[in-house]
Amino acid sequence: MSTPSFSSFPPSFASFPDLDPGPSRNTLDRTRNESSTDTREKDRKVKKDKNRRGSKKLTDESRKDKKHKTAKHDLEPVLPRQHGHTWKGASIPDDEKIKAEEDRRLAKSDIQESQWDSRPVFFSDRKGDQLNVTYGGIHAGNIPKYHIVNRGRSILGLDGDWAIYRRGKGIEINIERRYKQPTLTDSSVTTLLAAPPFRRIIGSGDSYKYEEVDGFLRLPSDRGHKAAEDYRSVTRQQEHLDSDSQSSASDDSSVDESGTPILTSHQLSLKTLEQQLAADPSSVETWLSLVRHSLSNIPVTSKNATKARAEITLAILTRARAAHPHNQSSRILFLKYLRAGEEIWHESKTKAEWEEALKLGGIEIWMEWLEWRIRTAGGVDTSVTDATRVLSALGNSESREIDKLRVVWRVAVAFQQAGYYERTTALFQAQAELIFEVPQSLYGLPLESQLESLEEFWESEVPRAGEAGAKGWGDWVSCGRPDNSGSPLKAAPQVDVDTQSKDPYVQWHYDESRADRTSRVPARSMDTRSESDPYATVLLSEIKALLLPLRTEGAKNAFRLIWLSLLGLHIPGLTETLSQGSWDDRWSFTYLCSFSRLDSIFPVTAGQRQLIADSHSGTLIGREREFSSAFGPIKEWSRDVLGPLEWVGQEKWRMWAAVDLQGIDQDFVRAVFRQLRCGSEDYEWDIYALAFEAALNIKSALKLSRTFLSTARDSLPHWATHARLERLREHVDDARKIYQTVLVASQHPPTQPFIGQLWWDWAEMEWLSGDQNGALRVIQRSVNIEGAGGMMVLRVKRSLDDTISCTHEEWKDREGWIKLRALIELLTSSSQDGALTIFDSQPSVNESSGPRESMMVASLMLLYNHSVMLRSPTPPVVLRDRLQIAVDTYPDNSLVLGMFLEAEKGHGIWGRVRAQLGQSAADGGPREKSISRRIAEVWVAGWEKVRWQSEIERTRSGLAAAAESERTTGSAILWCVILEFEIRVGELQRAKKLLYRAVHECPLAKELYMVAFGPLRSVFSARELDGFVDIMAERGVRMRKGVDEYIDGDESDSDSEDLDGSEDEIEYEARQRRLLMPY
Repeated sequence: MSTPSFSSFPPSFASFPDLDPGPSRNTLDRTRNESSTDTREKDRKVKKDKNRRGSKKLTDESRKDKKHKTAKHDLEPVLPRQHGHTWKGASIPDDEKIKAEEDRRLAKSDIQESQWDSRPVFFSDRKGDQLNVTYGGIHAGNIPKYHIVNRGRSILGLDGDWAIYRRGKGIEINIERRYKQPTLTDSSVTTLLAAPPFRRIIGSGDSYKYEEVDGFLRLPSDRGHKAAEDYRSVTRQQEHLDSDSQSSASDDSSVDESGTPILTSHQLSLKTLEQQLAADPSSVETWLSLVRHSLSNIPVTSKNATKARAEITLAILTRARAAHPHNQSSRILFLKYLRAGEEIWHESKTKAEWEEALKLGGIEIWMEWLEWRIRTAGGVDTSVTDATRVLSALGNSESREIDKLRVVWRVAVAFQQAGYYERTTALFQAQAELIFEVPQSLYGLPLESQLESLEEFWESEVPRAGEAGAKGWGDWVSCGRPDNSGSPLKAAPQVDVDTQSKDPYVQWHYDESRADRTSRVPARSMDTRSESDPYATVLLSEIKALLLPLRTEGAKNAFRLIWLSLLGLHIPGLTETLSQGSWDDRWSFTYLCSFSRLDSIFPVTAGQRQLIADSHSGTLIGREREFSSAFGPIKEWSRDVLGPLEWVGQEKWRMWAAVDLQGIDQDFVRAVFRQLRCGSEDYEWDIYALAFEAALNIKSALKLSRTFLSTARDSLPHWATHARLERLREHVDDARKIYQTVLVASQHPPTQPFIGQLWWDWAEMEWLSGDQNGALRVIQRSVNIEGAGGMMVLRVKRSLDDTISCTHEEWKDREGWIKLRALIELLTSSSQDGALTIFDSQPSVNESSGPRESMMVASLMLLYNHSVMLRSPTPPVVLRDRLQIAVDTYPDNSLVLGMFLEAEKGHGIWGRVRAQLGQSAADGGPREKSISRRIAEVWVAGWEKVRWQSEIERTRSGLAAAAESERTTGSAILWCVILEFEIRVGELQRAKKLLYRAVHECPLAKELYMVAFGPLRSVFSARELDGFVDIMAERGVRMRKGVDEYIDGDESDSDSEDLDGSEDEIEYEARQRRLLMPY
């Protein structure tokens, strides 16, 4: 068939396709078109009627022929001509008819569009249908029917490819597919995340595509174009490229263009560390970083992870100790080496390695050895023997008295954790008598002679230190050694039986816990409590080996503060003061385990799910963000950064509040404050006593302060404390009278102790009360300058600078003058940066971190009071940036953390807060954090009231990291918080598994064992609880009453019934099940 000849067709416009109407159509007369259209419609209707009337006379064949001819005539106006043939019957169509038909169609479409445009979008029926009242509802035909698009899987505002899939309790938004997308908890995703990278994207080493020549990029010229290639050469070139790509695809993941192997980021980090160690093998930090990087690829939850991690750590640390002689004397390297060896070594080898480590000497090595012995030896008697060895190794030097106190403190905490509270109290009572109540006739005698006389006083059973009516050992000797003829000691509250629970294990847990909280003072031999409990009475021979002859004032003061800490009054910064950089906080922060403190750490609605938004008429409305106080229950900072009676914030957050004293024997603490006071000049001890009374009752604290002032009228610290008490109860006028009397009525040199602190307290009071002019007048009086104007301000600033440069006995006095200088800069120039420059420009007068931290906190409190408390115009970035520096520099300071949270409260993004809660350090390893910081992060997770549920997993990961950290893994305090967290979120089975691990790490912690009998009773069987009782007895953990006393009665009844045969087996099993039911 040949192609048609286009020249043979006659010219016709009908061969063109139908296009959009052009401008020529607008030239037609609209009226003529409409009239012609109507005429044609009428003619067609007439013809149609005629045909309909005459159609009955026609046959089927004639109708078919007529229809075929009509359709053929209408649908084939022009037909193309075949090559070599012509259509004889083809007629040329009329262009006018075709044009008229197009005009008719266009007019009809315009009429329809105008009709739809004029129709309203909706109808408003304001009257309503009265028949709805008659028939009680709308007619079924009038109710609009709605159909959910795509069965409810479409999302308004998203592309149609996205759909909703309901998985369990929630929904997933994903690309519309039938199969379920993998989640983060699926094994495939976990495997993919754990897999190492197999391909890296490495940028080209050249900055430009073309080589630079003399400062210019030489671009290629367009000369010499290649000739057009044949299509066969293109095919061959493509095949060649495909073969090359296939051969090199397998090499891309391991070899780059230059042929060198590609290393992962982890391998590059290890290579960098190895290069650093080759250059400096004595760098301890580099060796520790190498250990952390090497362990980062081994998940803790993997199989045999403990053994594998220990072997890797031992291999690296063995290299480190052999690489340089300096590394052999490194304490941290040796301790990590021994800690890793405990996991794989035999007991004899571990003991030999510790003996080798003790040859290095040093209190930190001895403290870690004692910690290891308490954890592995078992029993408090063994701990006393080990502590005696440590005390004898430290010698009798006065410089070692603080170190010896640390050893005694550790053993006392071990007594408390094992349940021997009376022995802890007896130890500190005997030590207090030996320090503060030595008879005059025994001064200068050897310790053995003094202990013999003290044993006679102890056996006389007269009231001792801390007990009501105690007069001391010296008074007892001067009175002729009388016997105890006074009234017996106040009996401890009787232990009530929990009648609400019939479970014997729960009853035993309730009675045992209550007795541990109430019975902490040693009983006498005539008390009824000593008859049922032999450990209630403590002999001096049991604690004699731990008594110390303290002679220095620093050691005596430290002893008193340690006793307050054991009684539940936490002293911030005490452990850091006794030994900088130590890990004593893991066992010394016992106040965190109290019931009231645990309740304040976790939110009230910890186990409840809260809504973060409301729905009104189908619209989501977010709830207002509610926060608790930014200053939480964890209180830790360096010593003297914030005094006992100094506060911050509107709620006057300070060292001790009423909530901090719950569960404390108040009468015993008052007796300790009263009996251990060393004269009227012992102002520091008096300030702690007044802070304790102020937390209970401010009026009683003022009364006690007046008593102190009656015997020390010239004591400036006592007057300053009394003025702060007046300010604490918001009596500003009374406090102002005290400042005027002490500072204005009698002149004092600016370098006199406590003068700078008094002037600052007065100026701060006036400033915070809203009287800026009054604060300026106080600052002028502090330097004896009167007047007004700019010259006066310059003279005051110059005088303050001279006073700051003088020598001061106490660094807190110099800090007071610096704060006055910064305050006048802030009041006169309204420049926050200028005030901060005053703090930053001061030279460091002390190498210790305490004064530097105190100066940072002082600058932050000045900004905080200016911007938050007084609501003065301040750029938020000024406070936020400085707080960020302070939090990074002093991560354990809870005061800085509170102001940091307050500054972040108004921001919707928690980036900075979550960065502080992270677990990775800058070098990629785990971040070492103290106990206070770890528990503070748990509280921060519930700081915003509706965010707790979303922060549970983050909190759990933080606690898991703390449990793996070498610093906190053996802390019974941390494990108490971990178990309490899992119980409050409802994960009892997880808590059960963690409990077994906790009692392995802390074998003498009685509080951990008691969790199984109380909150976790529902997940433990009676057989498992009996096993816990046997372990407690084997390890020497004290039990005041045996569990058998609660179970024997029920078992005897069941045995007798079983022997009588009056109860069949089914009833017996049912009764046993009811007996073991929880709660």
